[in-house]
Amino acid sequence: MGDGDPGLGRKVLATFLRKSIAFHGLNALLFYNDGVKLVAPDSPVLAELKLLEDRGVDLIPCGTCLEFYGITPVVGKVGSMDQVVLEMDKADKVISI
Repeated sequence: MGDGDPGLGRKVLATFLRKSIAFHGLNALLFYNDGVKLVAPDSPVLAELKLLEDRGVDLIPCGTCLEFYGITPVVGKVGSMDQVVLEMDKADKVISI
């Protein structure tokens, strides 16, 4: 999350996702470019993403990006850039991390 030390970024991201579970207006998380690595089997935030998914948050990784990195997602439903754009358009607020 953000730029800087990768270890600190993972720690901050995990905390952000755990806190996000309490957000009642959180409808979807979109993953594209190397962000799709977060839905991979070795993701450091897989437990947090599973909790969000169980709470009803749609996890949508970009199919083209998954294919590029050779990732089979463990959570979420593979989406297209059309879905990414549609979700952003529907949102009252978009947060990029």
